[in-house]
Parts: sequence; structure tokens; C-alpha cells
Amino acid sequence: MAKWRCIACGYIYDPAVGDPDGGIAAGTAFEDIPEDWVCPECGVGKEDFEKADE
Repeated sequence: MAKWRCIACGYIYDPAVGDPDGGIAAGTAFEDIPEDWVCPECGVGKEDFEKADE
């Protein structure tokens, strides 16, 4: 699964890790995260993420 980068702060969402503090289980694809999820580092929404280069 692809990793996604926050364009505001550079946080990398890694599906293998998920976002346990945000209620996102490991193994959750970025596309399957709820639309109201926000970056755990800076608080921007999913629309401010881009696919990271592998």
C-alpha cells in the first residue's frame, strides 16, 4: 500500500502503521480512512495529503 505525505508539515501516513492515536488501525489504506480524519501532526484534512514517492 502506498504512503501519503502531508503537504503542510511533511508527516507520512504509512498504512502498515496506521494512526493508532487517531483510531486508524494498522493495515488501513489511506483511501479507507474516514473523510473527517486529520493529520496527527498539524491538523489539516485528507485533502492536503499527496501520494509519497516510494
